[in-house]
Amino acid sequence: MDIVFGVDRIPGAGETVLATSAARYPGGKGLNQTVAAARAGAPTGFIGAVGYDDDGERLLLTMTDDSIDTALVRRSTADTGRAFITVDAQAENAIVVSSGANADVVTLTDLERARLRSTGVLLMQLEVPLETVREAASVAHSAGVTVVLNAAPAQALPPELLADLDVLIVNEHEACLVGGSDDLATASALLAVLVPRLIVTLGPAGSALFEAGGEVARVSAPSVVAVDSTGAGDTFCGAFAAAIAEGIGFVGAAEFATVAAALSVQAVGAVPSIPFRASIEEAGA
Repeated sequence: MDIVFGVDRIPGAGETVLATSAARYPGGKGLNQTVAAARAGAPTGFIGAVGYDDDGERLLLTMTDDSIDTALVRRSTADTGRAFITVDAQAENAIVVSSGANADVVTLTDLERARLRSTGVLLMQLEVPLETVREAASVAHSAGVTVVLNAAPAQALPPELLADLDVLIVNEHEACLVGGSDDLATASALLAVLVPRLIVTLGPAGSALFEAGGEVARVSAPSVVAVDSTGAGDTFCGAFAAAIAEGIGFVGAAEFATVAAALSVQAVGAVPSIPFRASIEEAGA
């Protein structure tokens, strides 16, 4: 659950600022990306956890409203995960996440492993334990499933996980952290040789696409008036996964996802801002 504060500027260390607005929205990287994939037209299921609390009920209802299969969503005695978000007047954000129930997803069940082997695309983030992500990637990769990882929140990735990925998606900040260099070009080059395909999202500048160790394309983003960038990266990931599942090529899928992300920054809130397929196609026409 996202608790979003509108502010004139994001506070620095030790500073207190007054919010101009406050609201709660369904969120979380897993949920955002699942909703984005479903609204982009892909039959979608979700593996994760929520608590036995009001936030958990609301998030389950959010998924049901978007026809997402929630059969594998676990219930936990821990509180539902929360994100505390400040959004400034330039639509930039700063986010702190409390994992809550997500931390309970420490191993996969036999039913979850079976589902992973029978799916078309597995899209993961790092808001559940890394060991679970590694296990899921291994199970899916061994079955020939396309495995996509959005390495956020960013952390070092073990070689075993990287070896099971088909696509790694990171923003500029994440690329530097995961790639181990403060220079974006250097970090991107280092990551590009570790995975078959790499996407580095560049905010308003679009994205850089790498394949077989080298840059193969740049995708430009449409010029829009942004009001809230929260969830834009998640919208990109979900829409990209949906396009790949549909059989659209690497560059075409990134172009489709870029249009979806550009639409999402024009509305407030993560899930509320995620566009539907018809809007994406109309904007990209």
